[in-house]
Amino acid sequence: MVKTNTSLRVGIVGLGRLGRRHAANIAQHIPGATLCRACSADEQDRHYACDILGVPDFDTDFDAVLNDRTLDAVVLATPTALHADQVIAVLQAGKHVFVEKPLALDMAACQRVLAVGRQHPEQVAMVGFVRRFDLSYQNAQRQLASGVLGRPFLVRSQTCDRNDPSGFFVDYAGQSGGIFMDCSVHDIDLARWLLGGPKATRAFATGTIAVHTGLQPYHDVDNGLAIVEFQDGSRAVFYASRTFAHGHETQTEVIATEGKLLVGHGAASDRVVVSDAYGVRYQSTADFYERFADAFLREMQHFVDACRGEHPVALTLDDASEATRIGLAITQSLSSGQPVDL
Repeated sequence: MVKTNTSLRVGIVGLGRLGRRHAANIAQHIPGATLCRACSADEQDRHYACDILGVPDFDTDFDAVLNDRTLDAVVLATPTALHADQVIAVLQAGKHVFVEKPLALDMAACQRVLAVGRQHPEQVAMVGFVRRFDLSYQNAQRQLASGVLGRPFLVRSQTCDRNDPSGFFVDYAGQSGGIFMDCSVHDIDLARWLLGGPKATRAFATGTIAVHTGLQPYHDVDNGLAIVEFQDGSRAVFYASRTFAHGHETQTEVIATEGKLLVGHGAASDRVVVSDAYGVRYQSTADFYERFADAFLREMQHFVDACRGEHPVALTLDDASEATRIGLAITQSLSSGQPVDL
């Protein structure tokens, strides 16, 4: 890839909860990028894109973004079911692409994306596994890779959201792929990264509906637990919850032969601890974006810099495809109640 000093002209598709965050970051905080076009199926998003962020062009038609020859790259923050086809379309239109996780909801779609990606080696294709860009997780990975703690062999990782009484995710359950594909796919990618990229061989999952009975028709749960075995003998344990009372809690523990690492313990939003007549307490992180706001910035900056030829992209479509493969096996095990060989 040829290095360039020209500002990357970016379009974004999808202006939902996370899409708006990405759009604001590109428009206001990412050096080397200009947000030139926004697309949403909801016409009401025009005000946010054009009037608040100052994006010059807004569309409700995805094809308008594909056909804009002035764009260098497209960011996709769309429903998961659309990811694979949209990534392929963007690559075939000659543009770099960033897509939110997961890459797809089945392996056939992942393979189609991988095949098109191989046909366009000069274009960057990156999937949004944001935790790889969190400074604490990067520190942990460097220490593990250096061997200072010996050989890592067990990861315990969780993604636990504060309970939302509205249960917005219940309506989305038909498209999300289930709690493990929607939440634990981050932990799956983390585990492989921290363990050095081993191949998964078997998975088992179980779960329960503690609060949101509306998930029953989707064969989904609001609290799930999974175990994954890897070819090198290492193991990973994943816990996902949508029902925490106090806030969002992402936590990962890695046990190695000569020590262990713990990232995110306690979910504290700052270092202030209050002691009074009610006890000793601190404020919890409200949601995933508060916890990883800086990492989202570094993630998008990494994508932009990779598109401009500054460095290779840090994670590949193969990484994303493997996370999907493991997530699907976990989801299948949850449904069947039996271990699944990968």
